[in-house]
Amino acid sequence: MMVIKNTKYILTGIIALLAITSYAQEEQFESTPTWSEEFNYEGRPDSLKWEFDYGTGQHGWGNNELQYYVNTAQNIMVSNGTLKIHAIHEATNGMAYSSSKIKTLGKNGFKYGRIEVSAKVPPQVGTWPAVWMMPVHNVYGGWPRSGEIDIVEHVGYDPKQLHITVHTLDYNGMINNQKGSNTYVEKAISEFNTYRIDWTEEGITGYINDKKVYEYPNTGKGHTSWPFDQEFYLIVNLAVGGDWGGRKGVQNETFPATFEVDYIRYYPLKSK
Repeated sequence: MMVIKNTKYILTGIIALLAITSYAQEEQFESTPTWSEEFNYEGRPDSLKWEFDYGTGQHGWGNNELQYYVNTAQNIMVSNGTLKIHAIHEATNGMAYSSSKIKTLGKNGFKYGRIEVSAKVPPQVGTWPAVWMMPVHNVYGGWPRSGEIDIVEHVGYDPKQLHITVHTLDYNGMINNQKGSNTYVEKAISEFNTYRIDWTEEGITGYINDKKVYEYPNTGKGHTSWPFDQEFYLIVNLAVGGDWGGRKGVQNETFPATFEVDYIRYYPLKSK
């Protein structure tokens, strides 16, 4: 048996190596965003960056949601430095609620990099806000074959839990084995929090308030578990009810509800 001496120096070396590894990972990304939405203007969302989604999709966007998406000023507006999406309890084209949903599809797509969001989620039971990503082109087929990245999701009935998730053909919500994290955040609904993904060829790592809470590695098994080698676009929306958001009902009397976003920033990978 070999006796190891100078343990203090060995431990110091290990700690230094870990720090170097972490620093190297940090250094993968540019320090300045090449695309950002700071919401530092007044009025409608910037049409050079955002498109609206309208309606209910198929069967409440596939989740039996209760809102009809519109682009009215009472449902979506930028003011005082933040984007505000309001879900209102009002009959709208056959649905019980109106709300809004915007996306960068047709404007900007993203492949690998760091994406950081600062947002404040609403407290009302029945709300389901999200900032998430879908593929620009369904290269591997329709959902979930071409993937989905949820940078942050929240459901009002579980107010202090925040979620980062990915969906693929092998792991998705339809078969209830999606790969995600559930993180307790004491001030989830009372303050702005930051949500971040670091997305590389090796995997997706998720952070809440700069604390690592999630890892999804690329295991090299192909696109059924790693369809994330394509461009994705950003989506911001506030849903009401649905299979997850409405699991414990919707407290109609507490609406309107507001999902507020301070900024979204994209930092690309550094060129090799």
